[in-house]
Amino acid sequence: MNMKEKLTIIKVGGKIVEEEDSLHQLLAAFTAVEGHKILVHGGGRSATKVAAQLGIESQMINGRRVTDADMLNVVTMVYGGLVNKNIVVRLQAQGVNALGLTGADMDVIRSHKRPVKDVDYGFVGDVDAVNGTLLADLIRKGIVPVMAPLTHDGQGHILNTNADTIAGETAKAMADVFDVTLMYCFEKKGVLRDAEDDDSLIPHINESEFKRYVEEGIIQGGMIPKLENSFEAIHAGVSKVIITLATAIDGVSGTVIER
Repeated sequence: MNMKEKLTIIKVGGKIVEEEDSLHQLLAAFTAVEGHKILVHGGGRSATKVAAQLGIESQMINGRRVTDADMLNVVTMVYGGLVNKNIVVRLQAQGVNALGLTGADMDVIRSHKRPVKDVDYGFVGDVDAVNGTLLADLIRKGIVPVMAPLTHDGQGHILNTNADTIAGETAKAMADVFDVTLMYCFEKKGVLRDAEDDDSLIPHINESEFKRYVEEGIIQGGMIPKLENSFEAIHAGVSKVIITLATAIDGVSGTVIER
């Protein structure tokens, strides 16, 4: 039986990648991760800031950004340029041979524009396919992909795409080839029973507990889709999913998602 090589996919967003101290800590921790790895990043706060400087108002519905034509230009510049290249150049300084990618580069992630149901989110993509074979080739050459939350539809249109979803779909696509650990990193220690109490960490969550926590209102807001992505990844063959603090990506702490 062939043992699969290990691959760690780390998604990081929010102010972690946008504040100097936290970015420095994150990239030092990411550099120390052994073996093959991929970094997926967000950058919504930077996009909001740049949009405001350009006189473009940010519109959010249910915590998700509405991406009209002007905002699409902003997120393309900010995610694919400013945030992505800042991370890449810093990783190069740490000796990590990073390659910045959007989903359009080398057709890595193909998506379609989200259909309008109750809300028109504009130029937002839902992922159709991740080219795991191509990513595996890059990784085995010693390249570390740094993936921005942008995809394309194959018809010449770039689409703003949720970074958690990109990380989850990439993990699922790589699970056939690698022993994949998916880590969602943010400003908290993991999933908390009380959002205001950093010591109320829930160390393990399975699906039945997740449903109960949602019903009880313990888990709510943006943590719900994050956990839904996590369970989808586990069912698709990802070995382990951890939700943790960005500086704790050694996997020692955080919330482990279980079947």
